[in-house]
Amino acid sequence: MTDRSIRTLDATEIRSAHTLFRASLHHPPAADEAWQRSQRTYQDGRTLGAFENDTMVGTARWIDTTLTVPGGTVPMAAVTGVGVRADRTRRGVLTDLMTAQLTDCAERGIPVAGLHASEAVIYGRYGYGIATHERSRRITRHRAEVRANAPTDGEVELYDLDAALELMPDVYARVARSRAGMLDRTEHFWPMWEGHYRTESGLMRLAVHHGSDGPDGYASYRVIIEDPANDVAAMRVEDMVAAAPAAYADLWRALLRVDLVSRIESQWQPLDAPLEALLTDYRAVTTTAVQDDLWLRLVDVPAALNARTYAGDDAVVLAVSDPVLKRNSGRYRLSASGCESTSEPAQLTLDVDTLGMLYLGGWRVADLAAVGRIDVTDADALGAVDRLVATDSSPWCGTFF
Repeated sequence: MTDRSIRTLDATEIRSAHTLFRASLHHPPAADEAWQRSQRTYQDGRTLGAFENDTMVGTARWIDTTLTVPGGTVPMAAVTGVGVRADRTRRGVLTDLMTAQLTDCAERGIPVAGLHASEAVIYGRYGYGIATHERSRRITRHRAEVRANAPTDGEVELYDLDAALELMPDVYARVARSRAGMLDRTEHFWPMWEGHYRTESGLMRLAVHHGSDGPDGYASYRVIIEDPANDVAAMRVEDMVAAAPAAYADLWRALLRVDLVSRIESQWQPLDAPLEALLTDYRAVTTTAVQDDLWLRLVDVPAALNARTYAGDDAVVLAVSDPVLKRNSGRYRLSASGCESTSEPAQLTLDVDTLGMLYLGGWRVADLAAVGRIDVTDADALGAVDRLVATDSSPWCGTFF
């Protein structure tokens, strides 16, 4: 029998965990310069290692952050760096790591965990559900022009990479509460973005919108010259946030004025970002991908449900099943007053991963019931839950970790 243990790593073991994680993604160990940057993404006491006979065979970590939810915020564990050594996969190592991590989060009083999944079939078994989506678009630049009556306020200024890395945290912090699903980017998040910007091809620039109340949005982009002989170059807009409609419109005015660009790739934006409606030619924009964004796991169901607000006068009883954190299993009455345990008969029955999908209002309840994710005792409860969890805009995270 294999002697396997899970424990929190100390500072001397973190680089080995990082190397193991990179190997699980088929990447070589980080060079010393890259490691100095990556090391800053590790929060003390948040990295687990799985050991077999004193040999590390798996790892997982998280970063403490705050998730914006409808009407408020909730502490969240941003789970990342999950990997198992190639010769130890499918032996329960990941299950042991995920169980230990979720148990640790529960003991620390963290109501929600979130991650970006490398493979879509893995994390549902541990209670994670897709809570937000993102859209990528392609813009044919010579056809794209912002409508004359679109709002405007202030000006856009360009910064180089070093200046951008100083500015971005403060500007982002101003918009982190503007949409459900967005996260606080703590000091441990920004080195990830810096590593991406410093190692990817193309010159990275930051366009910052200065509105009447100060900086209220930015767009980071790089231009990739694909065919110099034929003047073919693509702009990749990789991180864009705006606190107000005028900031969004002004940023796009600035991006579309950049010369020697034949097309723009706008990546990883909210589903309902109104780019097509902003332009004079709707067909200048093509959706190239719609992808899962943030996966959420309710670690403490009543605490998580009570962290957000609800609309309408409905009340619904949900029966929740959680095979990993069994204390979450039970019946809950959900209403505009919040969530409370109840002995009333359940109107809807669902697993905790499906509850994570519903948490930010990114799915219609009837759609999930139609594909068998929700058992329905009272059909009227489907519309009632939709009304309770509805949000004014599509939830979106937009922060990769």
